[in-house]
Amino acid sequence: MIDRMPGCRLFKPAGTPTSALEEVILSVDELEALRLADYEGLYQESAAARMNVSRQTFGRIIQSARRKVASALVEAKALRIEGGTFEMPDQRTFTCLDCNHAWSVSWCTGRPPLCPSCGGVNLHRTDGNGGAGRGHGQRRRCLRGRHGRSAGIGQGTENN
Repeated sequence: MIDRMPGCRLFKPAGTPTSALEEVILSVDELEALRLADYEGLYQESAAARMNVSRQTFGRIIQSARRKVASALVEAKALRIEGGTFEMPDQRTFTCLDCNHAWSVSWCTGRPPLCPSCGGVNLHRTDGNGGAGRGHGQRRRCLRGRHGRSAGIGQGTENN
């Protein structure tokens, strides 16, 4: 289970074209493990629970992730984030009836108070669920590593 998709999916040494660099592929679940353990400072047991994996599995994921990041830094390689096996929380879609702006938010984040585009309060749930039928514990399995697209389980294959 991952909390969110990365905002940036490629990191590289400055001044060198990507085409001239060897790449290291860091999976989305490895990035999530790094975020939980190294950025948030969680112990492996807590981080494993957040990712819904065993502590031993989390240990293998974080060890692989750290090795890949170290390789990219030490050997001046590009670090691309893509793929992996993971699940994401379902998204809920809202539309502002004042400006017609549509956006998605994750479950368990509360109803948005304002439209992020115009600041309006005339919001409508437009994902077809209308708030009924799916509990907060429901999860979507992501094939392509994109926010809630392609339900099912498997390998993420996102390409940039």
